[in-house]
Amino acid sequence: MQAVSAADLVLPPPTEGSAEVAARVAAARAVQRGRGARTNAELEGEALDAACTPDEPGRALLAQASEAMRLSARSYTRVLRVARTIADLAGAETVGRLHVAEALSYRRQAPRS
Repeated sequence: MQAVSAADLVLPPPTEGSAEVAARVAAARAVQRGRGARTNAELEGEALDAACTPDEPGRALLAQASEAMRLSARSYTRVLRVARTIADLAGAETVGRLHVAEALSYRRQAPRS
C-alpha cells in the first residue's frame, strides 16, 4: 500500500458515504425507468425532449457552448442526457444551468495550438 501524501491529508472528508451515494443512484435509476427507458442514455425523440430540455438559462448556456465548442448534433444530445442524469442525481425535476455546466465540464476538448 502506498503512503498517504501530504496533499491527501489536507483534503476535506467526504460528505457522503457509499451507502448514501448508492441510495441516490438507485433513486435516480427509478426516476429514469419511470420515463419509459432503463437509463437516460436510451431516451429518444419526444421522450428525450420532454425529459432533457433544460430551463431557459440552461438552454442559453448550451447554445453558447455548442457554438464555442463546435458540438455536433450527437454531442449536443449526449450533453443533454448527461445533464439530465446529473439533475436526477440531485433530485431536480428540471435540468438547470448548473446541470448543463457540469455536463459540459466532462467534455474533452481538443488541444489548442
